[in-house]
Amino acid sequence: MSNLANQLARQEAEEVSRGVRLLLVQPLLTTETDEDGFDLLRRRRGPIVRWFEYYCGWRVVVEPRLGYARLTKISDRPDATRPARRLRSSRAPFDRRRYTLLCLVAAELLAGPVTTIGVLADRVVQASAAETEVRTFDPTHRDERSAYVDVLKWLERTGAVRSVDGATDAYVDHADAKVLYEVDTTLLVGLLAAPVSPSRLSPPPVEDQSYRTPDVADLVVERRYGSAVDPAADPDAVVSDTQRNLWLRHSIMRRLMDDPVVYRRELTPAQLGYLASPTGRRLIQQGVHQAGCVLEERAEGYLVIDPDGIATDIRFPDDSTHAKVAALHLLDRLGGSANPVPAGELVLAVEELLGRFRSWAKAYQSDGGAERLVDDGVAILCAVGLAERHADGAVLALPAAARYAVERVESREVPA
Repeated sequence: MSNLANQLARQEAEEVSRGVRLLLVQPLLTTETDEDGFDLLRRRRGPIVRWFEYYCGWRVVVEPRLGYARLTKISDRPDATRPARRLRSSRAPFDRRRYTLLCLVAAELLAGPVTTIGVLADRVVQASAAETEVRTFDPTHRDERSAYVDVLKWLERTGAVRSVDGATDAYVDHADAKVLYEVDTTLLVGLLAAPVSPSRLSPPPVEDQSYRTPDVADLVVERRYGSAVDPAADPDAVVSDTQRNLWLRHSIMRRLMDDPVVYRRELTPAQLGYLASPTGRRLIQQGVHQAGCVLEERAEGYLVIDPDGIATDIRFPDDSTHAKVAALHLLDRLGGSANPVPAGELVLAVEELLGRFRSWAKAYQSDGGAERLVDDGVAILCAVGLAERHADGAVLALPAAARYAVERVESREVPA
């Protein structure tokens, strides 16, 4: 009987760790995107919800009947390396106009469970015209309709909007296209991962000279930590040991589970002290282990490794794209210097690479292709924590880049 109990406990631990990593890489998981993964989250939602709440302070909502699970990852460090992307053609990142339309469209979709692409466009026109700081949406222009379609297709991918009749893409060429949508308002509201509602940041109705214009950072203020987040903001504030330890545990685990590499220089003295303490160190190692990962500690920082690669959204090294191949090549040039390498030198190195392999990376073989390939490669290195770009364009290799250094071994003939 004990062997059976041990096997069941081991199976539960493995499934919980897999569920945690599935949500880390895909914070919004639906039955359409991963039916087996959602079934696992449904069966093990209790321990998975408790893991995220205890170690990261993140809330997980699993809706078995609606067919989706949502992890609300809160961070006070916006990550520009993972923007919303257009799902058509080039998969370019959303620009400011598309993010603006996304907010307007999402707000207008809350009006009802069913709408059409034309009615919704009219509502967005009225809503944007009422905002003095927002350019009025004009569906008579093709570029505006294109941005509008990109937003709707992104919402379709999340599952918040579903096309039941017609094709969204048709609206780009024809403003009178007919498309009928069903709206999941519950999921739509859950897309916003912010502890503070945007409506609470609205300006007061009366003039107040002491009023400060709301900032995006105000959306991620978590009041349960008190002044433990930023003690310098209010030195006289009383912070309990419970609040301080809770913030330290959550802030460290958030960084470890969300960032490729966490360097010691990026942590506060309080966070470093928590990691050095026996209790703090044990809790962090325990949480990482329960997630099915391995915590690697180095003199320069920390790295959480997923042996199965489930929680990895960017694989490196990888030869799936030309930019990733170029990034690995750039590491050879960056790794040999302790100082930032000027962008011009990197361009010369890539030009030499493109010259040697004329049939490779044909999209970058044209004029200016080497500069574009360097930009794309460096962007990948920065996203995975291997390099940083300075204001003047120079690039510096970070300590974790040494993991990919080429070792040169001299072979010696052994006498017979």
